[in-house]
Amino acid sequence: MNINSNYDNLEQSYLFSTISKKVSEYASQNSDKTIIKLGIGDVTLPLCKAVTEAMHKAVDEMGNQSTFRGYGPEQGYDFLRNAVKNYYKSHSVDLELDEIFISDGAKSDLGNILDLFSKENIVLVPDPVYPVYVDTNIMAGRSIKFINANGDNQFLPLPDENIKSDIIYICSPNNPTGAVYNKEQLKQWINYALKQKAVILFDSAYECFISDEKLPRSIYEIEGAKDCAIEFCSLSKTAGFTGTRCGYTIVPKNLGKLNKMWVRRQTTKFNGVPYIVQRGAEAVFSVEGQKEIKENIDYYKRNARLISDTLKECNIWHVGGKHSPYVWLRCPNNMNSWEFFEFLLKNIQIVGTPGSGFGKNGEGYFRLTSFGSYENTKEAMRRFEKLFK
Repeated sequence: MNINSNYDNLEQSYLFSTISKKVSEYASQNSDKTIIKLGIGDVTLPLCKAVTEAMHKAVDEMGNQSTFRGYGPEQGYDFLRNAVKNYYKSHSVDLELDEIFISDGAKSDLGNILDLFSKENIVLVPDPVYPVYVDTNIMAGRSIKFINANGDNQFLPLPDENIKSDIIYICSPNNPTGAVYNKEQLKQWINYALKQKAVILFDSAYECFISDEKLPRSIYEIEGAKDCAIEFCSLSKTAGFTGTRCGYTIVPKNLGKLNKMWVRRQTTKFNGVPYIVQRGAEAVFSVEGQKEIKENIDYYKRNARLISDTLKECNIWHVGGKHSPYVWLRCPNNMNSWEFFEFLLKNIQIVGTPGSGFGKNGEGYFRLTSFGSYENTKEAMRRFEKLFK
């Protein structure tokens, strides 16, 4: 028996596991302190009424022999795929039903899609970046190149024609920085991918936070994208499905064999998302569902504005928050990322995410999330002001 030695090249533990361990250790020794967590990107508002009502109805159906459902289609039920299709249509993107695949979340599919590609492919990843992009390719033993995202390019790096790549990761709005590509910038990436004969893996998990209609919510809003891009999206942040698990992946037919390969992969390794969850997801795209989830998203945007306004008052440089649930700040007083993490935890009991956990260009930066409750966010910012003003 031989193990996959590529795992030896990973960090000892996943970023958020390390944070959780540090916070637990501090809490056990400081039981009199109230810790406010603005680190992990987990939602706090409950599922909206339209979703829970649809799921309750689906539960009743599963308890009745005439409406019971067993194995469903691995690609997802047509009622949900049509709902996703119509959602894209509302953003001027036309998709065919068999280009839409329902999944249990973007994170899963971003890792699973790599089954379609040879390990000899060269991967291009922006730095800083969501750790899953890097770790899943390290596990497979692929060569990874990094393109620098930094303050000079507003954390929106553009392609370098001199860099060879086969698989390109783009996240917009970006996790962790909150930066958003405009159409002209994405067109440059599409042209680069077509010239390289590469595929773009486009993570649009935070598209629902984009406030400016001129900014693209899908890469397919740009000409040529269907010839080179696979898009991943999740209902985790859109509709609070972090614990319910549902998302979708778009594999255009223009990508030829990749569409059929993904069908083959899913029918072999995936039994589909539960019927009850898919009925809840369908309700997300209803008129009432869209109205209710917008109220939730506006709640988180309010938190983001509060964080941003407080950081301005404290003269702390930051970006993000406007089109994203994340605020990306420069650590004060030249502290490195983990020093600032410890400083906040010990002095004001606030938990955030060290930027260095997202790559070397994240060193010296820090991520705060707006997914907490408004009351906790308000208290956290009161503590910030007390410490930094």
